[in-house]
Amino acid sequence: MKKIQQLFLATTLLLLVGCSQVSKKPSTEPPTKTTTTPPAEEANLQRAYFASGCFWCVEAVYESVIGVKESISGYSGGHTKNPTYETSNTGQTGHAEAVEIIYDANIISFSTLVDVYFGSQNVTQVNGQGGDIGSQYRSIVFYQNEEQKKIIDEKVAKLNKDLAPQKVAAEVMKFEKFWIGEDYHQDYEKLHPNASYIRNVSVPRLNRFKAKFPDLIKKDH
Repeated sequence: MKKIQQLFLATTLLLLVGCSQVSKKPSTEPPTKTTTTPPAEEANLQRAYFASGCFWCVEAVYESVIGVKESISGYSGGHTKNPTYETSNTGQTGHAEAVEIIYDANIISFSTLVDVYFGSQNVTQVNGQGGDIGSQYRSIVFYQNEEQKKIIDEKVAKLNKDLAPQKVAAEVMKFEKFWIGEDYHQDYEKLHPNASYIRNVSVPRLNRFKAKFPDLIKKDH
């Protein structure tokens, strides 16, 4: 009985451990690259930006979606230049862990990407997702033009109506700049399938999303 209790306690603590407390290699080099617009031969490719807790989880969700060519982990929504994992975790930069989604607009729309966003998180949780707590894990959905803002606002209004008296916690923010995260964050879930956080947090979140949106999942996922 004692061993069972110890095992239960260890599992509970693991699930409560946030992304910020999982071992992440320190970085001495700040990410200085910013992304550019797609080349002319790929004019159908568009970019969208979202923040929703640990970027490992969000990157994996969007990587599984049809029409998404690439999902990149990084930082956005803050007021400092060249944010890093370490500085963003202080809460002093204003940045949130975010993802840049490069997608084929001929296959999937921005509107559907927003549905994926709200459908893959706890929409009412403020400043975090699950055990990942803090302003760096807050939910933000970014818009780049008025058409995108209208799409987001309409979906938020509908969700607020459905959730009443609760409300959507995500900020709706005009996109300004995306800073690519450190190399060791990219494709983290794919490259570290046996990491405890991935097995106990990221994969279950991804599987819940897949069960909710089976028609949007790539065949190889």
